[in-house]
Amino acid sequence: MAKKNKNVTGTANEAMTERRYMIGPNMNFASAEAYKLLRTNLMFSFSGASANRVIGMTSSFRGEGKSLTTINLAYTIAEAEKKVLLIEGDMRLPTLAKRLGLYAKPGLSNLLVGLNTIGSAIQQFRTTVEGKEITVDVIVSGDIPPNPSELLGSERMMTLLEKLRERYDYVLLDLPPVTAVTDAVIASHMVDGMVVVVRAGHAVRGGLADTMRQLSLADARILGFVFNGAQEAESKYYKKRYYKKDYYSNGYYRSDNG
Repeated sequence: MAKKNKNVTGTANEAMTERRYMIGPNMNFASAEAYKLLRTNLMFSFSGASANRVIGMTSSFRGEGKSLTTINLAYTIAEAEKKVLLIEGDMRLPTLAKRLGLYAKPGLSNLLVGLNTIGSAIQQFRTTVEGKEITVDVIVSGDIPPNPSELLGSERMMTLLEKLRERYDYVLLDLPPVTAVTDAVIASHMVDGMVVVVRAGHAVRGGLADTMRQLSLADARILGFVFNGAQEAESKYYKKRYYKKDYYSNGYYRSDNG
């Protein structure tokens, strides 16, 4: 049975207040609508009969809003009544358990070394909005292993993703930054596509170019980019132009929350 989170309305909301995270129902209108736009574009990024997709989420550097983006994308997909699983693939610096008020283990690392079953590792982040319950299944990183890259690139990881693909419409894999460690590049061949999160004023052109070069060498399919952390004046401009055609162009999604 999937494990419920300890206290979504208490622990998670306190963490959100402390860190000012705009998670799920706490997003403002512009951010919520932008995530819906991102969701729609992802759904139309794939062709073919199968709708069960595994999507990797990464960035060039830490601090670009990658994990927050992944959480809110998972929440927005769940809003559309799709079955979604969020996996924390960063087994070096885990954050999801604290952000969502979940248990820190068992998690992905425990699954990959055979210490736990899938059912025992899945927890649930639940919220209720206007009487409607929205549920995101989550597998946190678990115990910090000495060999995260080897675990992510293992045959067991591939088998795990294939099993989860059968259970969920979408599996989102939150991976470490490309320029920090090799984990995202190693895992990129196991997913159907990669989304790269870029934060305004944080990413540098050389780092992003190196990220794209590494992913290209791994033959990763790049689905697009998420542009985070727009300045206040710029975000007001985007909000005013939100429903205009050029708000979302060339695979770029702009958000004013980081």
